Amino acid sequence: MLSVIPAQSDDRVLIDFRTSDDAGVYRWESGPAIVQTVDFFTPIVDDPYTYGQIAAANAVSDIYAMGGRPLTALAIAGFPKEGLDGDAIGAIFRGGFDKLREAGVALLGGHTVQDLEIKFGYAVTGAINPARVLSNAGARPGDVLFLTKPLGTGVVGTAIKFDRVPPALADEAIQSMLTLNRAAAEALEALPPGAVHACTDITGFGLLGHGTEMAAASGVTLVINAGQVPMFDGVLKIARQNRSGGMESNQEHYGGAVQADAGIDDDLALLLYDPQTSGGLLIAVNPDFAAAAAGALEAAGVRAARIGHAQPPVLGVTVFVRE
Repeated sequence: MLSVIPAQSDDRVLIDFRTSDDAGVYRWESGPAIVQTVDFFTPIVDDPYTYGQIAAANAVSDIYAMGGRPLTALAIAGFPKEGLDGDAIGAIFRGGFDKLREAGVALLGGHTVQDLEIKFGYAVTGAINPARVLSNAGARPGDVLFLTKPLGTGVVGTAIKFDRVPPALADEAIQSMLTLNRAAAEALEALPPGAVHACTDITGFGLLGHGTEMAAASGVTLVINAGQVPMFDGVLKIARQNRSGGMESNQEHYGGAVQADAGIDDDLALLLYDPQTSGGLLIAVNPDFAAAAAGALEAAGVRAARIGHAQPPVLGVTVFVRE
């Protein structure tokens, strides 16, 4: 099945999966630190090639969110013994490989096990400048919050499973999940040191979950303007009957520290908890550089929305959600 993967073109790869070694070897560059992450999940779309692409885009996103540059990846997969043909498995691996190649990431190998449910993803290693690590703990009062992708992939993924999503909405969400956060990360990297105080990608805990983690780690309270948060066109209409499994658990876990205005639509409020796959970056920007950050993201082709700000901490409240 791995024969569908083309030969490596990166001459820094010294040993990869083709020799069946126990590990891959990558010629290291002196200077930067390394940054590592791992992520895998069950299929969110029907097409195996697209699933592989989304899994790869999702896995490398954490590296971008930290301000790093992804370099190498190891595949992690679980497939059932029966009911899935080799062509589908090969398509998943090929989709992931092609997306990694788009990101400039070298695939070194991986590990596969039998599982009742399909699972696929990657462990990713990257390089990062120790002086410019974008943790989620650096937000400061006054920072401007930007979000680089719309919300709603959890709802759309649930709707896809039950064949009750408009094709245009499915296409929009899939295209977003396929889009690397590379352009956004490179735009932020080009800003002066100190322009960006904190960054995280929005994935399984939803906007309010990851926002809560940023607020708690930074010792601030975030203010999010619900009406300015980008959503996929039409996702609110289908949200009520396609609540993803993680949406309510996110609300149960994080909702106690979230204070929302009474006039906010219930479905909109729930979408703020919707678990995302390959979601966008939540960025806390020094207010003196907010215009520069917005311009840099726009120039990079990233449709970033200004969704709120950070303020001094309020006891017991990590996020205020305003109309």
